[in-house]
Amino acid sequence: MSTANPTLHEKLWSLARNFWWCWQPEVVEIFRDLDPVRWEQLDHNPVLLLDEFAPEELEQRARLELLHSRVNYAYRRWQEYMESRETWADEEAGVFGNYPAAYFSAEFGVHESLPNYSGGLGVLAGDHLKSASDLGLPLVAVGLFYHEGYFSQLIDETGWQQEVYSHVRNEQLPIRIARLANGEVAVVRVDTRHGPIYAQAWQVDVGRVKLFLLDVNIEQNSPEDRKLTARLYGGDQRTRIRQEIVLGIGGAKLLTALGYRPAVVHMNEGHSAFAPLEFIRLRMEEEGLTFNDALREVSATCCFTTHTPVPAGHDRFDYGLFEEHLGPIADQLGIGPVGLVGMGRIDPQNAHEPFCMTVLAFKCSRRANGVSNLHGVVSRRMWASLWPWCSEEKVPIGHITNGVHLPSWLAPQMRQLYSRVLPANWVKHSGEQKTWANFDSLSDGEFWETHGLLKIRLIAFVRDRMLRRAKRLDLGESEIAAINQCLDPNALTIGFARRFAPYKRADLILRDIERFAEMVHDAKRPVQILFAGKSHPADQNGKSILQRIYKLTEEPGFRGRVVLVEDYDINLARALVQGVDVWLNNPRRPLEASGTSGQKVVLNGGLNCSILDGWWAEAYDGLNGFAIGTNRVHANQEIQDDRDAKAVMEALRDEVIPLYFERDQDGLPTAWISRMKRSVRTMAWKFNSDRMVMDYATKSYLTCAGGTYAEMDRFA
Repeated sequence: MSTANPTLHEKLWSLARNFWWCWQPEVVEIFRDLDPVRWEQLDHNPVLLLDEFAPEELEQRARLELLHSRVNYAYRRWQEYMESRETWADEEAGVFGNYPAAYFSAEFGVHESLPNYSGGLGVLAGDHLKSASDLGLPLVAVGLFYHEGYFSQLIDETGWQQEVYSHVRNEQLPIRIARLANGEVAVVRVDTRHGPIYAQAWQVDVGRVKLFLLDVNIEQNSPEDRKLTARLYGGDQRTRIRQEIVLGIGGAKLLTALGYRPAVVHMNEGHSAFAPLEFIRLRMEEEGLTFNDALREVSATCCFTTHTPVPAGHDRFDYGLFEEHLGPIADQLGIGPVGLVGMGRIDPQNAHEPFCMTVLAFKCSRRANGVSNLHGVVSRRMWASLWPWCSEEKVPIGHITNGVHLPSWLAPQMRQLYSRVLPANWVKHSGEQKTWANFDSLSDGEFWETHGLLKIRLIAFVRDRMLRRAKRLDLGESEIAAINQCLDPNALTIGFARRFAPYKRADLILRDIERFAEMVHDAKRPVQILFAGKSHPADQNGKSILQRIYKLTEEPGFRGRVVLVEDYDINLARALVQGVDVWLNNPRRPLEASGTSGQKVVLNGGLNCSILDGWWAEAYDGLNGFAIGTNRVHANQEIQDDRDAKAVMEALRDEVIPLYFERDQDGLPTAWISRMKRSVRTMAWKFNSDRMVMDYATKSYLTCAGGTYAEMDRFA
């Protein structure tokens, strides 16, 4: 860090260019206080905000708002954070030294001001980086830069989802050009049979962690290739494989060019499974190893996280597409395309089997895991044919359950309240069970009052989103008036927000519309529900479910009680998870690998009402939330859907609603609050990304960074 005395203007710009600020409530407040209206309008982007102030204007505004001491304190804290060596990793993971773990992912959801994510996978990756930073774990990350990002969702007059893509201007983001040691711009080349693809790298600072995003929209590429990374999860199979060779092979080349020698390579989902191939090629070139020896050496340093139990979620390519793009590296590895394609097949000799990225990732990894206990079981069953000599329970796929980054998702108001009963510096130790031991001593009244204030804030947020849409569609004054009156802070507020994939069954609660109407119209025990989520542009079934829910919100009997909020993003997610009473989750078991939205609700005192799938199957203890149905699954999907629909209504009618409206003489739902406290105490530490990253470090990274190669014999 520089020892010079920077100006206020320079300090604010330094803070803005490192995403550390986004999980520091007091720094967020500094930016907001500069101009609260513009802060909201600019999607909480500090670079855009500061760009509107000349240095002298910024100084004047700081004097008016008495910001100088706050900026100085924040800047000093940031410097201390960046320079500190008193971290968990210094004590527990010192073996890494100067050789970091390299974390590859197709998307990263660090903050809404960097639209480089679509949903849960990206937000999880962002939380992984933040916790690695907080824990001091040496880690460098690689992804792709999408100059049109993921789409913004507009709901038209009929309730049909429309996708809008906006060009992201790099200079308006908290990112900078990545440069080599000699100062040159970092550019890598990936060869295909039809010519090279070039990628330039952008550097994103996430606390102590550096994230590099590869961008092919540069002049060295053809017009077609410049559009290659325009959109996240867009395009056809040819676009997908080209994106994935840039991410994997290009990402590995980038790290080498920047001087990194990773001790561990972590592939977050199969999109980055080509990365080990480049590291194998490099070891062969530098050390004169044979392909088999280099494969053994590199695979011993790799770990792989699989995220989906849905077969369609695993990328597969035919031989022609594979040979066109992987032919050059297959030749360099000395095994040719036929030899290399076999590494992506369960049966290497089956010429009719397509190449699968997930299979390649498994074969190139020393450690592999699902993202919840149940997902580990499902994954072992799903991929058992890769290890035909193993019984199913001994298939070498473990699990590390996902978690969420507490400082990013916990409401500042709750954070202040928790600090009264939790140990000093508790946020730094939030992933440890003992930190939460005294949580039950929290005042019932203060806990409930704070939750109520967050619910009021959520309602205001939702109304604002609805008014924006109403103005865009030029709706009449009566519609505007109705929006300003919708939602009741005294009603039990249920949230359902996630990707509108059919298996997540957003409309399950609507199967028995008469019982649902009775529940919503109960004057003594009012209930309201908020829906949000995007459907993949090509998913017509998902869009139809979304439209059905929208049409219900327009019916007189449900208007103002059932609301669909458009354009689900990190900003909306934050408001929802901090303000709802209940988080509803009803996927078809066992298709929810983990799910993390409900974990964010836990942090803020909301209760989960969920199918026993993903993380909830191992979290629910009978008193820390509510379960829908049992853990039994019928072979007939329609029968199971009917059973689950009835179970949802029964859980709400018989457990959730009565408990919520049972009040003492002071008007407090004491039994409900008791369950809120138990939820936080038993789960906030466990489903926490600090705990998750510590598990990756101790169970995967340290093993891959050293030790014996005995476990590699499973691929012999």
